[in-house]
Amino acid sequence: MKIVIAPDSFKESLSAPEVAAAIARGWQQVFPEAECMLRPMADGGEGTVDALLAAVGGERRECEVRGPMGTPVRAHWGWLGQGTAVIEMAAASGLHWVPREQRDARLASSFGSGELIREALDAGARRIILGLGGSATNDAGAGLLQALGVRFLDAQGQELVPGGAALAGLDQLVLSDLDARLLEVQIEVAADVDNPLCGPRGASAVFGPQKGATPEQVAELDKALGRFARIAAATLGEDHAEFPGVGAAGGLGFAARAFLKASFRPGIALVAELSGLAAAVENADLVITGEGRMDAQTLHGKTPVGVARVARAAGVPVIALSGSLGDNYQALYEVGIEAAFSLAPGPLSLEQAMAGAAGELQARATDIARLWRLASS
Repeated sequence: MKIVIAPDSFKESLSAPEVAAAIARGWQQVFPEAECMLRPMADGGEGTVDALLAAVGGERRECEVRGPMGTPVRAHWGWLGQGTAVIEMAAASGLHWVPREQRDARLASSFGSGELIREALDAGARRIILGLGGSATNDAGAGLLQALGVRFLDAQGQELVPGGAALAGLDQLVLSDLDARLLEVQIEVAADVDNPLCGPRGASAVFGPQKGATPEQVAELDKALGRFARIAAATLGEDHAEFPGVGAAGGLGFAARAFLKASFRPGIALVAELSGLAAAVENADLVITGEGRMDAQTLHGKTPVGVARVARAAGVPVIALSGSLGDNYQALYEVGIEAAFSLAPGPLSLEQAMAGAAGELQARATDIARLWRLASS
């Protein structure tokens, strides 16, 4: 029996390798002889650097940068060799850096993500893979651009303060000091979603509430990001606000495409390719995937769907495990996931669920293995 276990991380709880290991332990309680092939995945968010380093080798590096709320944080990035760097913006600007009671999508800045790009440029990078996802920010990448030399000025010629809300006062963009090395670098965005910058499916409306934004703040941020997009279009001569994926990571995808000339690719497709997922699922009996929460939004570029596409091409069934199942998760059945299961054994607080995730993953994997054994008999 060959089982491929290819989950994403459970954000703020378990890394993808930890999730995969817990599932394997549960499965092997029923089938101790089973070959469990662990292929931790990522879709551009947290864990992308470690997933790619595990797949192709390389060096994990660290540096101190400005966190999303302005305090210093120790962020990591990856050097894959041959001039290629891999950066996940969440390492510098991720939601995990901000305690729940301090989260403010209006003020959070992606400045530290720009500092990571500078580090890669200093190391001689000629290709940068930039993973988007898991952000605390909703500033359309304004902070990242400021770290790289772009000036954001109000009508009085004063620099804007950090955060997406401040973009409501944007009057002028000054690009003369943008780091010239960017002209010589290929930037490839690994995006985990396909959302535009603004509107009902934009960065503020869809992801702002996850970062603590109230309905009133969502409207405020959407309007501010729209102003940034209009001024950027007038400055650059091209409007990038509707391109799929520019709403990723609080709109950081917009800055990457419009100002850094980045190309876009689904993050899960990139990680799956480099990790050899397609080869792993050949002749497998089952693939198990999952992430912290699955709902209709999972259809838009998230790991379980990407894994399911690879498995479906090989004719291998897929089961998904998730911390919670949200509205219309059944839509996942149309893209190759045969069944999805939530971990919670009963009413739990979020903190309890996160603390016990490894044990519950193992328990649900054991339950599924028992059912598999029964069906096989």
